[in-house]
Amino acid sequence: MRLKFLTKALRHLHLEETWVIFFILGVIVMNYPFIHIFYTPSTVFGIPALFLYLILGWLVSIGVIYLFVKAIGLEEDNGEGH
Repeated sequence: MRLKFLTKALRHLHLEETWVIFFILGVIVMNYPFIHIFYTPSTVFGIPALFLYLILGWLVSIGVIYLFVKAIGLEEDNGEGH
């Protein structure tokens, strides 16, 4: 069930537009206002907040790239590739 939902969702992505949106979002999130928010001496479970923010952002970006690669693979399997 979950795999069918994921497959349907990936097929409906407009890949070119979505890539651009996620790139711009990534640039915004990794710039001054957000970095400054997490640049504090506070810790979360003993990990500095800025370090945790950067690591979680990195992991999320890897997950997004994985979904895009899967979507491109689905397009190529269906003969819809460019």
